[in-house]
Amino acid sequence: MRRGGGRECADNRVFHRPFPMADRDQLLRAFDELLQPQQFKDYGPNGLQVEGRREVRRIVSGVTASRALIEAAIAGRADALFVHHGLFWRGHDGRVTGWLRQRLGLLLAHDISLYAYHLPLDAHPELGNNAQLGQRLGLRATGRFGEQSLGFIGQRADGGAFRDAAELARHLEDALHRPVTRVDAAPGAIRNIAWCTGGAQGYFEAAIAAGADAFLTGEISEPQAHYARECGVGYFACGHHASERYGAPAVAAHVAAALGLEHRFIDIDNPA
Repeated sequence: MRRGGGRECADNRVFHRPFPMADRDQLLRAFDELLQPQQFKDYGPNGLQVEGRREVRRIVSGVTASRALIEAAIAGRADALFVHHGLFWRGHDGRVTGWLRQRLGLLLAHDISLYAYHLPLDAHPELGNNAQLGQRLGLRATGRFGEQSLGFIGQRADGGAFRDAAELARHLEDALHRPVTRVDAAPGAIRNIAWCTGGAQGYFEAAIAAGADAFLTGEISEPQAHYARECGVGYFACGHHASERYGAPAVAAHVAAALGLEHRFIDIDNPA
């Protein structure tokens, strides 16, 4: 058997059957049912942001609906694009110029639908960014914290502890393949770890209140270094993009498998 349903005969001819097809709105319902966007107060619209062709056979997932990802999706003959960071955000002035015009123009010209889910994708307990990051790091969540309960807190899945901040930093860099910015706090073992992907530096105080020995997120701002030193809780900035590479492909792959569609994740490098 060949991928895509092709059947190879004795004379080496291949008869191709197309991938199963889903309706554009059927795909939206599947994403909405899984991620429950109506439960979140978010910074932009979740769901179908750009309407493309009705028939969907191939889904490409990625972190951000950048021009590079859209061009890669076009090259991959995608019918739909599923991302964490879409095109429209609260406070945008509504003008379709510059980079927004370029991205929209490509999607519309190639009839590709864009589905984007922000906080709902962070929060999903099994397939979301936080859950998937925890799995990659070998962490087991035992609770939630912070606004809209987006933050996860738990321990190592093997029941152990990190000897110190340096050991945890090495573990993060090995898992995520990028340098980590860390602010050491009290010396000693790190057992209770809180995490929230992306730009969640504002969750640090809630993580401290939840009893964390260390907090992992994507970014750091000026106040967090002082909080870490004064409260004795380690702070680890792992990269916004680096910490959010795992939810979009997990969700898109899950929905694609349920509907019998083809899925491919494309990671566009980003140093942030």
